Amino acid sequence: MRALIAIGLIVVGAALPGPAAAQETEAIRRELEEMRRQFETMKEGYERSINQLSERLKTLESRPPEPAAPAGAPAAAAPAPPPPTVAQPAPSPASSGPAINAGDLARPRQPFALYERRGAGQLLFDMGVAGDFVGNLTQRNVEKNAGGTFSGLENRFFPREIELSLFGQIDPYARAEVRLEAGEESRGDVSVRLAEAYLELLTLPFGTGARMGQMRNRFGLTNATHEHDLPFIDRPNVYTQFFGEDGLVEKGVEATWVPPLPFFVEVLGGVFDGDNDVAFGRGSLQFPLVTGRVRTFFDLDEWGAFQLGASIANGQTPDQLNSQIIGADAKYKYRPDGWPHPLVTVAGEYLYSIRQALVTDALTATQQKRTLERDGWYVYGELQPFRFGAWSRWALGFRYDRTQYPVNPGTEWAVQPYLSFMPSEFLRFRLGYKHTDRSTCCSYLGFQDHGGSAKQVDEWLLQATFILGAHPAHPF
Repeated sequence: MRALIAIGLIVVGAALPGPAAAQETEAIRRELEEMRRQFETMKEGYERSINQLSERLKTLESRPPEPAAPAGAPAAAAPAPPPPTVAQPAPSPASSGPAINAGDLARPRQPFALYERRGAGQLLFDMGVAGDFVGNLTQRNVEKNAGGTFSGLENRFFPREIELSLFGQIDPYARAEVRLEAGEESRGDVSVRLAEAYLELLTLPFGTGARMGQMRNRFGLTNATHEHDLPFIDRPNVYTQFFGEDGLVEKGVEATWVPPLPFFVEVLGGVFDGDNDVAFGRGSLQFPLVTGRVRTFFDLDEWGAFQLGASIANGQTPDQLNSQIIGADAKYKYRPDGWPHPLVTVAGEYLYSIRQALVTDALTATQQKRTLERDGWYVYGELQPFRFGAWSRWALGFRYDRTQYPVNPGTEWAVQPYLSFMPSEFLRFRLGYKHTDRSTCCSYLGFQDHGGSAKQVDEWLLQATFILGAHPAHPF
């Protein structure tokens, strides 16, 4: 009997701590959840503060130094509005304040303020490396025909662009950029080339600036954008058909002017050699390639921002025939207050080609000069619906292309949905699917005829991009 009582006491003693332990576990779990909520709240507050301080720092750095007040002048003066920037153009002094005469406009502007803030012994330029890798998976018959998005690189994973960038201030009045690129252009063949190298003058009279050297022309919405900075995986089809796979890259001079108006307008003009062998190709300043662009910007306050632009390029082909391409583009971004990234981005571009070409008459077998008019366009949208947390690193995008061929008859259209994942601002992955449908195909499009076909193409595209070191700020 005593043994039974002892066993019962042992069992009861072992069972009594159970509810207390369960209560303690639940209390710890609640405390842990509360700490997590407090941490997320603090994180959001710090991110908001960092964004606000970054915007204030950009504004202060872009503001020119104020001239010293003359003797006898009041100590306090109304602060001058910040100069216009790409993200939020400010009103021109012509809309308010004292009148500006021709002498004021002709006087060179203030030197670049950041130059004076470099310490002794520091480099006057920044360095950065960007890597962009692409994987392509498509049908075997498309690979035989070399008719995919990346012609000759079907069913491969390859380095599309490894870029070394050197950029910064030469002195308070000028800056420069040099970019070297390496990439696989054909199977197993990696080449290195000079992508860009230009000098930019910042303080010319009349509110102008100038670039000279080799550069990606600021034609249209995406031509000046490098591959690793594109908002989608590949260049739009209309650009590939009208300018080639590399886009419009030229050697020459490009000047900009922001007139003193109550609203932001930028006027751009350039004179180049005309080396682009797809659209122009004369390659001589006696018959130069002349480009122009006008763009404006509207800040819609809490409703986002809107940009409109128009471009033109006029030159000659190697056959000494005229070639002209006209473009129009629009872009809208909506970023709610306090968001570190845009919620919605929508943009589109239209190109119209007027080109003279020698066409062989089927009846007389002679070549005749004809004027060919072709057009093409694309639209795209991107949604990044989550503000903070792990899901804010994901974005969904979609692009639709439709274009005619600039010389040969035929049309192609394509659809491309894609998914982006950005663990940080220096690393990005994209997965996309692209379907291309061509009305006619394919030998005269530069593809290879090896028993394949590229009239209908289905591709899976994978992109991995990283940035090491400094990287210039992206335009709007």
